[in-house]
Amino acid sequence: MVPLTIAIDMDDVLENLTAAWCEELNRRYGTNVHDTDLKEWDMSVAFPELLPTQIYGVLEEPEFWDTVKPMPGAVESVRQLINMGHSVYVVTASSLYTIRDKMERCLFKYFPFLTWGNVVITQKKQIINCDVMIDDAPHNLIGGCYAKILYLRPFNMTAPYKAHKIQRVRSWDEIMWCIGLLSGEDTTQYTEDNEWQTHNRLVSSTKMSLDNASARVI
Repeated sequence: MVPLTIAIDMDDVLENLTAAWCEELNRRYGTNVHDTDLKEWDMSVAFPELLPTQIYGVLEEPEFWDTVKPMPGAVESVRQLINMGHSVYVVTASSLYTIRDKMERCLFKYFPFLTWGNVVITQKKQIINCDVMIDDAPHNLIGGCYAKILYLRPFNMTAPYKAHKIQRVRSWDEIMWCIGLLSGEDTTQYTEDNEWQTHNRLVSSTKMSLDNASARVI
């Protein structure tokens, strides 16, 4: 197995921000929007009756981050990656107004094996020198010199991926399968979904999407 440097986005990859965000706005303002309804990253499109200050002000309230929960399988997967010898970094474009509460009340609570030394804050993720980037936003993947893994969410389902050699995944189990493939590990332990393995984009595009990273670590 080849140890990799893996950069992971936080919102909607490590934790389910949009689910908690929608729930809080619904509670406050009587709306009925769920994260599965979101078709764009811009939350104001899903809540047109609310002011931007009402929508985005929630993120600056420390107590809100106590309600944000990890994505299924994220905690166990990240712990396993570290135990296997991979270097893991949380790369986030979070605002300076929210970063401390987000990390201390959410990330470090559920991922206690991570510290500030594992956190990188940047608006330009293409500058990150890593082997793999996992994100829910295609614009953070396009143009980067790393293997590109897009965590599928309702708001990015139509994002272009083939032209940019982006690998799409639906779960942390599939992420672990991709990482195992890249690092030369036995991947049979991660998923028994033979249909996904056979017909997914991975079969036709993994060689392309992971070539750059493979060249870096071989």
